[in-house]
Formats: sequence, structure tokens, C-alpha cells
Amino acid sequence: MTNEPKLRWGILGAARINERLMPAIVEAANAELAAIASRRPGAAAQTLAQYAPQLQGVRTYDDLDALLTDTEIDAVYLPLANHEHAEWALRAISHGKHVLCEKPMALAVADIDAIAAAARQHQVTVMEGFMYRFHPQHARVLELINSGLIGEVRSVRASYSFMMRPARMYRLTESVTRGGGALWDIGCYAVHSARLFFDQPAVAVTAMSHYADSGADITTSGAIDFGAGKFAHFDFSFARARRCEYEIIGTQGGIICHTVWQLPGDVPVISWWTEDGRKTEERLAACNHFRLEIEHFSDCVLNGKTPLLSLEDAKNNCQILVAAMQSAAQGRVITLAESCA
Repeated sequence: MTNEPKLRWGILGAARINERLMPAIVEAANAELAAIASRRPGAAAQTLAQYAPQLQGVRTYDDLDALLTDTEIDAVYLPLANHEHAEWALRAISHGKHVLCEKPMALAVADIDAIAAAARQHQVTVMEGFMYRFHPQHARVLELINSGLIGEVRSVRASYSFMMRPARMYRLTESVTRGGGALWDIGCYAVHSARLFFDQPAVAVTAMSHYADSGADITTSGAIDFGAGKFAHFDFSFARARRCEYEIIGTQGGIICHTVWQLPGDVPVISWWTEDGRKTEERLAACNHFRLEIEHFSDCVLNGKTPLLSLEDAKNNCQILVAAMQSAAQGRVITLAESCA
């Protein structure tokens, strides 16, 4: 087991998400943490000491470019500010690094096209970091749908919210056009999870937002039109009690995933019902979807496999988020064709 190859990871930033990702890299069977960098002097070393104090030999840098030029790093995890993701993903790719980019990958579809082109040129793997998709509960939901249990999917409701704490106020310092607010922070989850259960692409989006003085959205609600009478309803907010669930309604029943953002020890609960009177609550085994994400990406790089989440998927998600932002600002329905024009 000790002779199995491991992907050597560097972390490009001392963001708060390291509380989850750093231990996940350490625990992953096919990964090892090689380095962490931050532009804040001493922050990389402090983050390492806080979340992985048992590790020896991990390099710390007070300069992001120093990590990218480290030849003993194979892949980088990129948790910088949202508006920096595309720029630093391209920089990492140019140095031949594989990239797991924290969501959202970019704030514009054109940037994701540029990332895809660069990844092809440098022959590296790039994936958007939606850790929740690697939790087995979502595979179970898809299994139930594919079995025909609830018939044809007609609507999805995705609700994501939590009350903003003082320590997280940085999420509201930038306007939504610069990647701030609920839309880019938790709205991307709502849109991504809703899209999972429709076979056809979206055609239009409508949304309404309540904004902070900075122009960041505090709350956004809306709908995605998938055509043929199929809709996804999304609602996300920094000013409501914690909620992280989706509900799928088909022609013969419905399914609810009650907790999308699982902690490693949480017991996942899925409930479903059918028109003929059946009703069941399923409890699944607890697991760490952050670790599963790291192991999946590492396996893809080490063994030449295709990531679960493609760059085309990242483009499609970004397109809907941009359309929702435009719809809320302009007070009208935005077609997906015009959002990319």
C-alpha cells in the first residue's frame, strides 16, 4: 500500500475552506500535501499548523508564484477569491499543474473557454470543486430516479441558506459582478444540484435579488426554464436559517435530499414518496465528500481518467448564474442564448 503512487498537492491560498480540504488531502489514500502558499506573511504556516499539525516536511510560501514554480507539486487546489479563480487557474495551468478550482471556476463563460483551451494545450486535468457531488447520497437519488420510482422529473427546488456571521462578512464586500454575494457563494450549488436531474439544457432564467450596499446579493430567488414545462426553482440567502436541501418532483412521486452539505460524521437522510401511497426515509452511511473529491481527482490525474465534472459542466453552470445575475439586475427573463451573446 505504501508503494502506491500519490498525487503531490499544493494549496494556493490560506482560505477558510482549508479547514475541510487540508485534512481531506491528508486522509486521501492517493494524495499527499506537499506545500501551501499565501500572500499574507505567515498565513500559510499558520494554516498548516492549525489544520494539519501532524505533518512534517510540507513547504510553506508567502508568495503564490513560488508554489507554482515548485517542480515537486503535481496539482494545485485553488481557493482564492471568486474573481481571482480564472486568472490563477490559467497561471497554474501554464506551469503544467493540474487544477482543482474551488467553485465558481470563473465569473464568465469566456474565461472557462480559455481555461479549457489552456488545459488542452498543456495536457493537464482541470475540474471545478463541487465537493457535494462526490457524496454517495446523490448517486442514490439518481438511482431512484433512473429506476422510474417517481416517473419523469418535472420540477426541482433547491434551497441553500445560512445566517451571515461577522467572520463571513467578507462575502459581501464585492459586488455580485465581481463574484461577491450569495449567488456566487451558495447559489452556484443550488443551480448545479438542480441541473443534475434534467436531461435537457436550460433555455431561460428569471431571478430577483436583495442587495447589500456593496452590490452583493444577500438573497436571490428565481427559476430556470428547461422547456416542455420543466422548471428548477432556486432560493439562496445569507439572511435565513440554515438550509441545504433539494426536492425533486416527478409525474409519480418525489424525492428530498435533506442535507446536501454533509460533515464527515453526519448521517445522510433521503426521503421519497409515490402517488400510490408508498413513503420511505433512507439513512445512508456517513462519509467525507471532501476526501472523496480529492481521491477522485487524484485518481483521474494518476490514471488518465476523465473527471466526473467536466469543463462543459462548469460552462453550463456559469451561463445560468450569469443569466440569473442579469435577470435580477434588469427585471426580466434572460434567455440562455442572449446571456452568452
